Amino acid sequence: MHLSEPRRVRLAVLGSPIAHSLSPTLHAAAYDVLGVPFTYGRHEVASGGLDAFVAGLGPDWRGLSLTMPLKREVLPMLDRTTPLVDELGVANTIAFRTVGDTVLREGANTDVEGIVRPVEALGHRPGDATVLGGGATAASALTAAVRLGSSHVRVFLRDTAKAGHLVELAVRLGVPLEVLPLTELPGTRHGFVVSTLPGGAADGLDLVPSGPDAVLFDVAYEPWPTVVASRWADAGGRVLNGLDMLAEQALGQIRFFLSGDQDELLPAEADVRRAMRASVGLPETIGA
Repeated sequence: MHLSEPRRVRLAVLGSPIAHSLSPTLHAAAYDVLGVPFTYGRHEVASGGLDAFVAGLGPDWRGLSLTMPLKREVLPMLDRTTPLVDELGVANTIAFRTVGDTVLREGANTDVEGIVRPVEALGHRPGDATVLGGGATAASALTAAVRLGSSHVRVFLRDTAKAGHLVELAVRLGVPLEVLPLTELPGTRHGFVVSTLPGGAADGLDLVPSGPDAVLFDVAYEPWPTVVASRWADAGGRVLNGLDMLAEQALGQIRFFLSGDQDELLPAEADVRRAMRASVGLPETIGA
């Protein structure tokens, strides 16, 4: 871990709406274990307001976490990006680095690993995957499904005309993709589903697990459990929720803020993860 630029101690999550965000809780728990003097807040920033917000930041700012609707809007502002950001066209993290007399804005995407790591922790290797929704998180879900081993992905969304970026991404990833309206979601059994729909929006859908190893990753977490998650669990399937994703993507952000490398493990990372999960009421073990 490289704690360069000690003056840069402020961090925050931005988006709209943002008052419900548990990112400050997760980050505070991690920095307490790590013993670093960072403060992490939240700020309401609506679409179109990110440029002005970043321009007004002082030299004590280390980085920002981004949520809806800023994950695509940030791209023109970034001086450096990770290959994953270039691939997805989505960034959820900015780190400020001083190089000589210049402050560079470095962008990363930790959402993909926020999905991959919890699913891997369950030992699940999906064949086909179903993704619900078509926004920025759906792009991360598509990429995560491919990284987990899916050889075919179906995306269901309200307006199929808005799936162009997912089709282009699937071509880059080399995975066959079907794009279908949400109203045509089949009532068949599913082995792996990632719902990126807002909390409660999937409750009326007919989602049934294919067996006890089937996984529903519902990225919603407020309110929880969602109706669809409860039905899935009652039918014998395994469920991951948005807090599992939030904790793991936050862990990646912390790595990036500290070292500039989202793949570089933290000191005592197992302790950090346990503290983060406990801070938001998650069990110590993923999937427990």
